[in-house]
Amino acid sequence: MTDMHYKAASYSHVGMVRKINEDACLELTWDGLWAVADGMGGHAAGDYVSSLAVDSLRQLPIIHGLGDVAQAVRDTLARVNGSVRAETSRRGVAMMGSTVVVLAARGAQAIGLWAGDSRLYRLRDGKLERLSHDHSYVQELQDSGLLSEAEARVHPRGNIVTRAIGVEDHLELQAVDLQVAPGDTYLLCSDGLNKTAEDHEIADVLGHADPYQVVRSLVHLGLTRGAPDNITAVVVKANP
Repeated sequence: MTDMHYKAASYSHVGMVRKINEDACLELTWDGLWAVADGMGGHAAGDYVSSLAVDSLRQLPIIHGLGDVAQAVRDTLARVNGSVRAETSRRGVAMMGSTVVVLAARGAQAIGLWAGDSRLYRLRDGKLERLSHDHSYVQELQDSGLLSEAEARVHPRGNIVTRAIGVEDHLELQAVDLQVAPGDTYLLCSDGLNKTAEDHEIADVLGHADPYQVVRSLVHLGLTRGAPDNITAVVVKANP
């Protein structure tokens, strides 16, 4: 296994409009595990689900193989999904849910797993690439050629996700296998960031060396745009 050294930082902000922060994030750099969850369902629902997802991942034991880590993430989030479905029924509410995006790394191998519209990006050699594909109503419209990315950003139904923890009885996570290169920067974020900041702006900020400064700058960028939603960013930098 190629040795790779990771540095990371995370930052979450309630934004300028919302009363509570329904986002949650995980930064376990020593264990090569990072996550962002964006809760849905309003106060005492969305924040409950996002926190449950992140706290459950935080309790995973140390697992050496990447495939085993990925399976443990899937199993853990499937259990969370079941708990949330039961709790939704118990409370008698219409919906409690959360998007989730996870990055797990072992040496120079990594995997991204996600459900919903929280995103995983990679900056490599100055070029920003989105590694995840949103599970959302507007993404489906974009995929059909009915909507541009600019239109999707301001679409009135832009908050409708088609896949997330708590939405269906069975949670389906999409995955991408990654070969990490020295100098790579990975960004996990809630949609509060990518709906307020352009890709080229995100790329510019991600190019800076200090992950802590990067996450603060990314969130600040969203805040200067009015930040109608919570904003959360986790930045992971790979060095040999």
